[in-house]
Amino acid sequence: MSDQQISDVVSGGVRIIGTLRAEGARGVVRMEDVYDTDAADLWRALTEPRRLERWIADVKGELRRGGEFHIRFTSGWEGQGRVDVCEEGRRLRVTTTEQDTGDETVIEAVLTPEGAKTRLVVEERGLPVSAVANHGAGWQAHVEDLAAHLAGRERCDWHTRWEQLIPSYRDLAVARG
Repeated sequence: MSDQQISDVVSGGVRIIGTLRAEGARGVVRMEDVYDTDAADLWRALTEPRRLERWIADVKGELRRGGEFHIRFTSGWEGQGRVDVCEEGRRLRVTTTEQDTGDETVIEAVLTPEGAKTRLVVEERGLPVSAVANHGAGWQAHVEDLAAHLAGRERCDWHTRWEQLIPSYRDLAVARG
């Protein structure tokens, strides 16, 4: 399958910031956007439990390289995680294991300063290919909530936003195939 590059494309009136692809038999979701904050603030939003809770998940445990944690996303997904890479202000990579199925994925966030703003790329790798559309819509809802948090606004109703996004991500998954 080829990489479908549609970052910032509007599909049916919906701004899509994600791409979907396959790596072998597994799927990858990639989100990329620029945030109106510096890398240090964005890093804290990605790594401080109190801030994570405001936009994406309740996290309990050791958020340092080699540390283990329990996570419950606003989407309802729950599982365990391990911090594999933690390069302050630049790169974070965690391995997560779903509580119910034992499925393992890798989530990586890379921050790149762009003047007073910061580009964030988030990839989740190791997904079932059949699940990439669902995860794409979910990740976009999460990173939109991150933008709201950074702007001092409340997060959206995750499920409602996911329902709005899923038709566009299903179309993207079909186009990818």
